Amino acid sequence: MAKSKYEYVKQFERDDSLIPNTWLVIRIDGRGFHKFSERHQFEKPNDRRALDLMNKCAETVMTEIHDIILAYGQSDEYSFVLKKECDLYCRREAKILSTIYPPSFDGRIVQYPSDNNLRDYLSWRQADCHINNLYNTCFWALVHSGKTETEAENILRGTLSSDKNELLHSLFNINYNNIPEMYRKGSVLVKQEIDFKTLNQKGVEVIRKKKIVTILHFFS
Repeated sequence: MAKSKYEYVKQFERDDSLIPNTWLVIRIDGRGFHKFSERHQFEKPNDRRALDLMNKCAETVMTEIHDIILAYGQSDEYSFVLKKECDLYCRREAKILSTIYPPSFDGRIVQYPSDNNLRDYLSWRQADCHINNLYNTCFWALVHSGKTETEAENILRGTLSSDKNELLHSLFNINYNNIPEMYRKGSVLVKQEIDFKTLNQKGVEVIRKKKIVTILHFFS
């Protein structure tokens, strides 16, 4: 096929191949999430419907893209972990990111060379979930009790985790540890192998194995 005179524009494309043999982590964050949650009247501090929907969407993504081996979600963000040997789209960053990237999220890909790096990343995101949720639980408890949002912010300014736990217990009789794990720890999606019964070509019942996406709320 003859080349067009415009073929030269390809020179402006950068090589976005990702480093081989590294864990690929794609993190997507909600865009305009505050306005979105207000428009749809999300329950504060946590809306179970929205989180269940996020988990279901992530489960579908994980089922369709086989190179994703684990995912972690909290609030308006989700992280998808692709295996080190992943060769999806020849490891082209833009191709991979645009495949997982929903229109209402911004995303990024970070490359982690070691298992410890990856585990530290996931621990960091779960710690972020705890910090944000503890604050939001206190904040909205104060607002629901009659405080303005500004008053609630002033009360919580400079407080430590222990202060917030004491506030919840003394003012609202809330034990933070009894709040659902999904709110406190986020959601972890993994693929687990299960046995299932099926019929072979001869019509005989046999047991085979398949992997299904399972939602957890902790790291082992």
